[in-house]
Amino acid sequence: MNSNNENIKPLSLDEEDKYKPFSLDKKNNDKEADIVLKGKESTDQSLVNENTNVPITQGSTSDIKNKDSNYVFFFGVSASGKTVILSALLYYLSSKAGALEPQIGTPNTTTARVLLHDIFENIRQGVLPDRSTKNQVTRLDFVFIPNNKSKKVIPINLTFLETAGGNHQDIARGGTYHSSIDSYLNANIPLNIIIVTSYDTAERDDTLINEFLDELVRKGMNLKIVNVILVISKWDKSGRTKVSDEVELDDYIQERLPRTNERINTFGLNKTFFTIGLIEKTEKGEIIKELNLASAELLSKWLYESITGIRLDYEGTFWERIWFNL
Repeated sequence: MNSNNENIKPLSLDEEDKYKPFSLDKKNNDKEADIVLKGKESTDQSLVNENTNVPITQGSTSDIKNKDSNYVFFFGVSASGKTVILSALLYYLSSKAGALEPQIGTPNTTTARVLLHDIFENIRQGVLPDRSTKNQVTRLDFVFIPNNKSKKVIPINLTFLETAGGNHQDIARGGTYHSSIDSYLNANIPLNIIIVTSYDTAERDDTLINEFLDELVRKGMNLKIVNVILVISKWDKSGRTKVSDEVELDDYIQERLPRTNERINTFGLNKTFFTIGLIEKTEKGEIIKELNLASAELLSKWLYESITGIRLDYEGTFWERIWFNL
């Protein structure tokens, strides 16, 4: 790695006018928040569960431990940007929003810990992550402890499921998932789904995304209840790091993903865009020249609120606000 890239310049989250995507802060910007959180209302779920986690499992539904954790499942073909989004989410949660700690007594596998090391070191140095291994689910289990002082903003268990894009293409034309993935989709677990498609290739994914949503329905999931968000990744390939307004994002999805667009509108699913920052091409490949965590902030807030029903940046009760200001 070139020494010039060992410590990339992070972009300040305060540079709103230039880099911030649509905010979830409905109090300050209702119009922008609606672009990302159209449709479904968040529902309260249980507080932190104390069950223990075990790492990756391959087999029947009964093999999955700690079904009470909040599972985050990424769908997207190879090179769609799933691993980049996962990396940015983990980096934001642990560097801006609080702490990610391992589950007591049930540490992640060596494979998972190696992946985490690479994720955090690569994003620090501006290196884009490698593609995932096919026919394998790498399970990343955490307790997320928010740095928000309000007692309502509670710690939660999070389980991220890292899968290869090639496996998602397996379901095309009546195909089936590898058992390592299917076991999670068949399980009765709290599932949060992030559907990823790239800005420059989205039209190729329209049919496959609908086949995936059909697969969820066949497995008994109600799309009006499951937390689902469509993410248009690599928005920087448009030449800009954000969309100008709601109409631009809507028009893009309707033009490139007409069937997915109808599914989103019918079931009130969420949608947004994503960029990791300024990407530069070098002889060794693409690198992150300037890191932009605004998209990761947005997705993190969506995820936390979808799970708990409370905003991650909740300002506290009246008495808490007085106490915070003392």
